[in-house]
Amino acid sequence: MSYPHPENTRAAAHPAPDAALDTDANTDANTDASGDGDGDAYGGGDAYGGGDAGDGDAGDGDAGDGDAGGDQSSEAEKAAEAGADQDLHKREHAWPLALPAVAAWATALVLLACSPLTGMLTAAFAALGAVATTWLTRRGPKEVGRQADGGTRTGWRNVVIATLICTAAAAASVALRIHALTTGPAAELAGKNAFVTAEIALTDDPKRRPRTSGRFPQESYVVAADLKIVESSGARQAVDVPITVFATGQVWSTLLPSRHVQVTGRLAKPTPGTLDAAILLVRGPPRILTPASGIQTAAGALRSGLRSAADVLPPDQRGLLPGLVVGDVSRMDPQVTADLREAGLSHLNAVSGANLAIVAGAALALSRLVGLPLPARAIFAAVAMIAFAVVARPSPSVLRALLMGLAAAVAMGTGRSKDGLAALSATVLFLVLFAPELARSYGFALSVTATAGILIFAPRWRDKLSGTEQEPDPSEATAAQDQGPHGCQAQGRQGPEAQGPEAQGPEAQGPEAQGPEAQGPEAQGSRDLKGQGLQGLTKQGIQRHEEQVSRAEGQACGTGERQGRARPPGAPGEAPASPYRLPRWVAEAVAVPAAAQVAVTPVLILMSGQLTPVAVVANLLVAPAVAPATLLGFGAALVAPVWPDGARLLVIPAGYAVGWIITVARWAVSLPFATVPWPAGLAGVGLLLLAVAVAIPILRRRAWRVMALTAAVAVLVVVLLIRPIASPWPPKGWLMVMCDVGQGDGLVISAGAGRGVVVDTGPDPVIMDRCLRRLGIEDVPLLVLTHPHADHVDGLPGVLRNRRVGAALVSPQRPGERAGTRISATLAQRRIPEWTAPPGTRWRFGPSELTVLSPDPARGEMNGQGEGSVINNSSVVLHVRWRSGSILLSGDLETEAQEELLHRFPVRADILKTPHHGSNRQSPDFLASLGARAALISVGADNDYGHPATHTLGLLRRLGLTVYRTDRSGDVAVVEHEGGGMAIVPRGP
Repeated sequence: MSYPHPENTRAAAHPAPDAALDTDANTDANTDASGDGDGDAYGGGDAYGGGDAGDGDAGDGDAGDGDAGGDQSSEAEKAAEAGADQDLHKREHAWPLALPAVAAWATALVLLACSPLTGMLTAAFAALGAVATTWLTRRGPKEVGRQADGGTRTGWRNVVIATLICTAAAAASVALRIHALTTGPAAELAGKNAFVTAEIALTDDPKRRPRTSGRFPQESYVVAADLKIVESSGARQAVDVPITVFATGQVWSTLLPSRHVQVTGRLAKPTPGTLDAAILLVRGPPRILTPASGIQTAAGALRSGLRSAADVLPPDQRGLLPGLVVGDVSRMDPQVTADLREAGLSHLNAVSGANLAIVAGAALALSRLVGLPLPARAIFAAVAMIAFAVVARPSPSVLRALLMGLAAAVAMGTGRSKDGLAALSATVLFLVLFAPELARSYGFALSVTATAGILIFAPRWRDKLSGTEQEPDPSEATAAQDQGPHGCQAQGRQGPEAQGPEAQGPEAQGPEAQGPEAQGPEAQGSRDLKGQGLQGLTKQGIQRHEEQVSRAEGQACGTGERQGRARPPGAPGEAPASPYRLPRWVAEAVAVPAAAQVAVTPVLILMSGQLTPVAVVANLLVAPAVAPATLLGFGAALVAPVWPDGARLLVIPAGYAVGWIITVARWAVSLPFATVPWPAGLAGVGLLLLAVAVAIPILRRRAWRVMALTAAVAVLVVVLLIRPIASPWPPKGWLMVMCDVGQGDGLVISAGAGRGVVVDTGPDPVIMDRCLRRLGIEDVPLLVLTHPHADHVDGLPGVLRNRRVGAALVSPQRPGERAGTRISATLAQRRIPEWTAPPGTRWRFGPSELTVLSPDPARGEMNGQGEGSVINNSSVVLHVRWRSGSILLSGDLETEAQEELLHRFPVRADILKTPHHGSNRQSPDFLASLGARAALISVGADNDYGHPATHTLGLLRRLGLTVYRTDRSGDVAVVEHEGGGMAIVPRGP
């Protein structure tokens, strides 16, 4: 998957806090990416501490005002150098700061599935380990200062102790939470599956669950809540524990968090590994006890206003815009959701740090425009982030981004420097200790790993791609050991005498050595390069610093300025410039999504067992559209309650932005190998690590790298060019394709170029739409829905997506009146005529002639043995003829309807679409009368119905029919040979 919640975060810490948060320095789409206190957290400055050399803020000045850049006073230079040194020190200690957070996370992850006793024992052992480490590593006064690396050893000693303490704290937190949830009244009643009357307070928006039944029941919802009062068998008890509620009814969709309702239902044991006291299965509608809080009411009004304003957009954009802006996916098109997931863009329909960054950046720009001072700007940005988090709901990724963003705001307001990885570590530690259930949240894991990947990998990759990172020539490594601090050859003795007091005395440290001559531009340029590296410099700034360092080194060596400039570019001893250097902004745009994708890949493998190579390109293409869509959409949400027409005006240009995102996602998933299957779980992660271990040595050697790239290009040529030529899909001359829709039916009959008659739509609109895309179907002159069971009609939105449908043919018998009503409403909404046809009705579309054989409206309903037999026996039956042969499409007919059709309308066919997915309810006489040579069975792998039945398979083989099954062959096509006759071509699983 790509990365469902990775933010396009900017990655490193700035030496100047105001530059880290200002929005004036850089407003391109990738600049917004963090909001987490990392690097240019809210779109300011360069990506990872960049911006021009003059953009830095030496004290508390404004990055955009040029306080430090325009003023070359010694005070500003000293302050800038001190800030750079402090920032470098923090970056060097970022990794040790991450160890306690990782240890606490891993501890909570494991102990959530264990008993409270196990957690307390783990906490005790970790605490004892911290005490023992402190005791065993103590040093007496005589030992202090003996070792040169004493500071390093002390630092790592402290890290180990902090890691053990955090492990103990996480274990104790989880143990206490589990104990509280497993010993109260709610847990006791859940163990008995007791029927209760309960008062609950909703803690999140109800989320609609997908339908799985063919009878179109009421809408089903799941919502997180706190159980406040529980009453069972006359006993009323006050509690306060988290539960998960499953309920049905449209009324649940209108409820807001913080609202108290009374419900009746049955308590059940919670899912293992979650911090819920119970599951509540609700019966009947809720009784409202209290309204939602004022804050939640206002947030709900903003979300509702955005949904209403988005009604002017097409259906796919109408659903994505609220999801992109505030995480409201209640109207998301299933096809868009699937495309985003497979293209590695699913993080866009879940609010994350990128959204928070854009909002905070806009708040900072507005506050700066009105002239607020730096602390006031930080407060305004913090308030904007908190308000946005309330509207968007505090999901794991929002919580992580909010805490990091608040840390960045505090750093900016107080004038202190910050470090992104340290802020991320502190955020993870805080959340795991106080909300340990997040340790098992994939959304939290994706958010953290994506941010960490951007912080760690993106700056290095950006510098490599842009050529701003110079590596020393290995041939000079030995000579460098004999050179002074400026690369000068050491003269005279280098022993203790040269390092003695004479060399370190007052004369060497006096005013002469520290005077203006030593503080001039040459020395200052050298010092700046030492303190800051090449980060924070423009191309001109880098050249200026290089010239200053060269002059200073030349003077120190006694050779003058000319020797510092004597070596031409590319001379021996200088790292050659990369011939593939990219502009810095392009390198940054590539490095950010690539780093995030690499970091989240192990988590995606654990989740879904697949790789998404296309994700980097897709994220790069959609990046320019994210910020405009977010800002315009959030502006529309703010305006909608007071000026609905104005909100619609803002939504229209936002629709173009989300339309571009949808287009990119649809293009990306259509590419070959957009997703690559990979073993799921720990085995898949282990295989990935093995592949990386093999790839790194290969890519580090130039010859091996060239060979590997050549082999990769050859494989791509075979896959992208030769394979489609050898085995194209759909095959040439196709007449009909049975789509592999799982447990259901979905068939397409050729009606000419780009046109097809669709018979049933399967259970999943995404799968059905994909099949029609592969066939190039853009026009459906006739849609046939044989009967209203979910496995035949629930994929209807996939057929209607961006296609013209001429008319829909349905069964004249309506035994499932409720289901038929729902289908009719859907068709009427799209203004598609709904037809019924008596037996003998005939149409011709392109090479195909369709004749209706059943059911006869003059005959009554036909019962059967199964619960849905009446609906199955009312299926529309079609006989399709081509010049080369024919096929019988028999819907889900069972034994009674098959025998009735045999006596009323005997027919012959070359191919049979086996009735009812090959169930055991088949008439041998009916099957034998057809004279078919092949049987097609549309069936889902490992289904719960036992389809196809062993008895039916044996019967078909005894009759001489060759069987083709979609669960084993994938899509199955009926094709016409050039010389006449038909053949069946499976696409393959």
